[in-house]
Amino acid sequence: MRSLSEIDTISKRALRAKGFSWGISEEIGKCIKQLELFGLPGLKNLNQYLKIYDQNKFQKVKLVSKKNISENKFHCPINSGISFLDQIKSLETLGSIQFNKIAYPVLFLPFASRASEVLGKKILIKMDEKEFILNFNQSIFGNYSKNEIWENANTVLISFLNNNNSFSEQEWKEMTKFANDTFVDESDELKEKSAGAGLTDND
Repeated sequence: MRSLSEIDTISKRALRAKGFSWGISEEIGKCIKQLELFGLPGLKNLNQYLKIYDQNKFQKVKLVSKKNISENKFHCPINSGISFLDQIKSLETLGSIQFNKIAYPVLFLPFASRASEVLGKKILIKMDEKEFILNFNQSIFGNYSKNEIWENANTVLISFLNNNNSFSEQEWKEMTKFANDTFVDESDELKEKSAGAGLTDND
């Protein structure tokens, strides 16, 4: 099994060989490593992307807007991802972002994952029938787990989620009470029930 370090290195060198700058190549290396770490087929999709890179004229976007529509070409996932990440602070104010026609959309995900960390918010992405929740660059949850090449997504909808607790305020108060019991002096009865030594060293 190849190590994550090997995956990072081979990815960035492959991008550099295709004419990408070292800076972008290094970012892609990290992105592919992250996808593989999260169990998504990053290297497989990057490999196919590079095979057709010279023959396909992908749509490139410099300034991401609320709706990014391409009539004929598929958006480049790397260019779109980099632009999305670079502009994430201003894009958040739009509430949601739409792309049509993104090629090899798996390659877009790690940029959105890093954007989630920058914002301190979870991001929901719907790509055709597939959905992904990006959690502060710590994990990617979704209904896509196949080890396959995913050539394109026709519709991509990106939403910024408000941070909400998964528990109620009442549950928090109850947990606080349990936690505060830590500072209550233990009774002799409680000490006898606890694991380890008893009231005397001979117990």
